[in-house]
Amino acid sequence: MDEMDMRRDEMSGKKRQGTLLILSAPSGAGKTTLARRLGQALGDGCLFSISYTTRAPRGAEQNGVDYHFIERPGFESMIDAGEFLEWAEVHGNFYGTHRSYADAARDHEVVVFDIDVQGGEQIKRKHPEAVSVFILPPSGEELARRLRSRGTESDEAVERRLLAARQEIERGEACYDYLVVNDDLERALADVLAILRAESCRRAR
Repeated sequence: MDEMDMRRDEMSGKKRQGTLLILSAPSGAGKTTLARRLGQALGDGCLFSISYTTRAPRGAEQNGVDYHFIERPGFESMIDAGEFLEWAEVHGNFYGTHRSYADAARDHEVVVFDIDVQGGEQIKRKHPEAVSVFILPPSGEELARRLRSRGTESDEAVERRLLAARQEIERGEACYDYLVVNDDLERALADVLAILRAESCRRAR
């Protein structure tokens, strides 16, 4: 926010509402790298939501940094108490975003939700003012190349990911506000920042 924006808000007596930014993409589209660069570009004005999950930590993952790791009964109690902004069961594990992150937009310029399309749709239903951006790979061929170049999964597993990616892309193209092609990281970052700048100028904010 620049000085003129702040003066205008002070004159109107209104507190500027931050943007709820939903970022989704198929595996291999580069969303995590893009989100990391976005956080660097926005600095302290940006807050990333940290999901709760019932799955066990992997590798060097840390509780409260990568995820909030929680036992299944505790997660179910949070569901019953209505504490989640969105939640889903994926491959036998629960994942969810606490509702407090929506309230955090009062104190942050941007709150970023790095989640799948299913979760993004849930947030959008509860908060229609949220801005949804779907990150696309340059092509299906490039997506397949990126997934295979990781060398961490079998050809069969990669094919399953590609099938899931096609379905997620169709869903994202149908319901998300913006589509950004990540063929060049810096250009994709500039596109997301331009979207945020335009959205911050909306009369409703």
